[in-house]
Amino acid sequence: MAYIGKQPVVGNFQICDAISVVNGQAAYTMQVGSVNVLPETANHMIVSLNGVIQAPISSYTVSGSTITFASALVTGDSIDFIQILGDVLNIGTPSDGTVTNAKLASGSFSNITDVGTLSSGLTLSDNIVFDTASKGIYLGVTTATAANLLDDYEEGTWTPTFINFSGSGGESQPSVAEGHYTKIGNLVFIGVYLEIPANGDSSSLAVNNIPFTSKDISNNIFGGSVTRTSANISNGVGSFIPENSNIFYVSETNATNLVDYSVFSGKFLSMVATYLTDA
Repeated sequence: MAYIGKQPVVGNFQICDAISVVNGQAAYTMQVGSVNVLPETANHMIVSLNGVIQAPISSYTVSGSTITFASALVTGDSIDFIQILGDVLNIGTPSDGTVTNAKLASGSFSNITDVGTLSSGLTLSDNIVFDTASKGIYLGVTTATAANLLDDYEEGTWTPTFINFSGSGGESQPSVAEGHYTKIGNLVFIGVYLEIPANGDSSSLAVNNIPFTSKDISNNIFGGSVTRTSANISNGVGSFIPENSNIFYVSETNATNLVDYSVFSGKFLSMVATYLTDA
């Protein structure tokens, strides 16, 4: 608002009573005329200590009528004066686009529970990070529906090893073994590449250590496929993962027999599978 002449000064400017420093004490009560006073904030004061004007917040804080210095004062320090600048005036409603980040107190939005509805898309300049684990995003719904909660995504690598169908172990391990996985919710996709050393093992081939145990579904198995192989098998090659298992079995697609390790001796094998997990 414009004025003709000098703009009126509005406020309740006060100089606090003299305060005696107590050795080793940081907090002091502010009074005017022996009556406690309550500054609006630390930013509405001018404080001089040992002839130096102090910075609000970093050099001192205010709570009620108590001023607390960042460091305890000692004998010989002098609180020269504390001037209270006056009451905060009602500034009304700020104009659109006038409130900057600097005007917002740290943590201003930490307790917001209702942010309303966005009228347009939301653009973020960084990743979303939740403050606790097991949180996610509800997709495709307007209410918190459990079936629509995506609360897990993970991708990484794992090391395939061979194990006998009986689980006894002792097989020659692959000379190259690469495993990759992607997990979205409870759905897991795995890929395996193996270079199998030449040897005489004749036990049934099984790949151990898949990254997540398959879902415990009674009388069910999860199908996979062998994407390529340098071994010649008349019936072709397939694969499967039993329920509640960490093992990826290799079988003939047109027979019930598991494929012997010796079939792939000195050859390579690539396999993929998609399965469910309770993890």
